[in-house]
Amino acid sequence: VMPTKNKSLPGIQFITDTSGKPTAVQIDLKRYARLWEDIYDGIIGVQRKSEPTVSWDDVEQRLRAK
Repeated sequence: VMPTKNKSLPGIQFITDTSGKPTAVQIDLKRYARLWEDIYDGIIGVQRKSEPTVSWDDVEQRLRAK
């Protein structure tokens, strides 16, 4: 496993396996904190894709009850 710097995107490093295939990414959070938040939200959305949905009316009723 070897980190390789991305010259076109400073603060981004790709981690590759021994054959050079990318397996992970390191992101400089000081530089890209907002981008990471968007990526993380997207990952959470994909993970929750199969969860049952709740209608807006139900959400609104629950919030008003509180």
